[in-house]
Amino acid sequence: NLTEHVHAKYLANNTYYAVGNLDDRIKNADQLIAVDVAKFASSLAEIYSNLAKPTLDAFVYNVQLARSLGVESLFGIMVIIQASMGMLRVLTPPFGQLVAQEQRLEGDFYFAHSRLIENAEEIALYRGHEAEKRTISRRYMRLVRHVNRVFRLNVFYGMLEDFVVKYFWGAAGLVACAAPVFAERLPGAQRAVAAVQGASTFGDRTRDFITNRRLLLSGSDALGRMMYSYREIVELAGFAERVTELLTVLDDVNSGNYVKARVGKSAEKSLEADSGPDIISQRGQVIESADDVEFIKVPIVSPNGDVLVEQLSFHVTPGRHLLIVGPNGCGKSSMFRILGGLWPVYGGTLRKPSMSQIFYIPQRPYLPIGTLRDQIIYPDNASDMAQKGIVDAELLDILRVVQLETIVEREGGWDAVKPWRDALSGGDKQRIAMARLFYHRPQYAIMDECTSTVSMD
Repeated sequence: NLTEHVHAKYLANNTYYAVGNLDDRIKNADQLIAVDVAKFASSLAEIYSNLAKPTLDAFVYNVQLARSLGVESLFGIMVIIQASMGMLRVLTPPFGQLVAQEQRLEGDFYFAHSRLIENAEEIALYRGHEAEKRTISRRYMRLVRHVNRVFRLNVFYGMLEDFVVKYFWGAAGLVACAAPVFAERLPGAQRAVAAVQGASTFGDRTRDFITNRRLLLSGSDALGRMMYSYREIVELAGFAERVTELLTVLDDVNSGNYVKARVGKSAEKSLEADSGPDIISQRGQVIESADDVEFIKVPIVSPNGDVLVEQLSFHVTPGRHLLIVGPNGCGKSSMFRILGGLWPVYGGTLRKPSMSQIFYIPQRPYLPIGTLRDQIIYPDNASDMAQKGIVDAELLDILRVVQLETIVEREGGWDAVKPWRDALSGGDKQRIAMARLFYHRPQYAIMDECTSTVSMD
């Protein structure tokens, strides 16, 4: 289905990272995938049921009216209906754009709450609740003002639509139905008279009038339901716009095409007339090597366009160690992201083994949902571990290497499931990350200040 299709694109080739860090077009991909896709699918499913029966009813009733009133009278009625529908289309507010904007504002409001939950401890220590309240309130009020505006437009359009469908169309149809009764010379009247083979009486005409009136009301109701569905179609277009934007961005990011706002020094340079070609649009060469890592004149450039290092060259072979030091912001972590494939290579040549032979240990380890065993073997699962022929006793030996063997008994065994992010200290988290290194045994390990919270003992 559509959600699985989006997940396949979103969770492929580090797209989930690039959408939030290398591209600025989508700010709340989670809301788009979890909410907007479901609303689009639900709205699309309802359109079929809301249009199929009214369309069939309108066709059947119009055929019957054409036999009773004549094609000329029915044609006149349809001209009036088409003219009024054209007027309604002109006066219809842009519901599609309004729905898309409402979803964006809801996403911003949802993101503000998610950000508060994610950084709750830091905000509480800084006593920043008032500042966060102001931020959330601003986004909430923008959403409320937009929703109120949509409600006001819905009231106006609903009154206009009801007047046209229930009163204007009904009056025009009654005039057409009454024509054979009061004016035999009008188109369709002669057919009504001939239908009773010259023995038409006032009662017969009254009967025909009532029959035609019922057909007219039923046909008008079917056309009215089709008109009401027009607004649903426009709203569906709004959801479709959001889903299309998501799929377009995912395809662009998968292809290496990013759109990033330029700020700071990079923005100033991009405005200079003689600044030359934009380095963000350039790409270097990535070559998969057998067992060595080599940077050949590779610039270290942030996704924002800031050049941290104009050209970097070094060569590392198996068995050698390389220590990179420097002040904050000099590009140490940026180089690791380029080597790990998170950032594109904006120039030069990068030689490296396959990603299965490179293991990255960040300063803040990620702890997934699962058992204690899952924390050690991540991203493997129990089946992968069994295929490698590794047992729990070997995992315990690894924990002894990082001096964390007591965690198994302390936390309730290998199969214990806890919110590990909150249950473990910073030092324990970093030790678990080091244990993953010994479990996977890669050819190269990238350690980005991975022992900053581990005690000296």
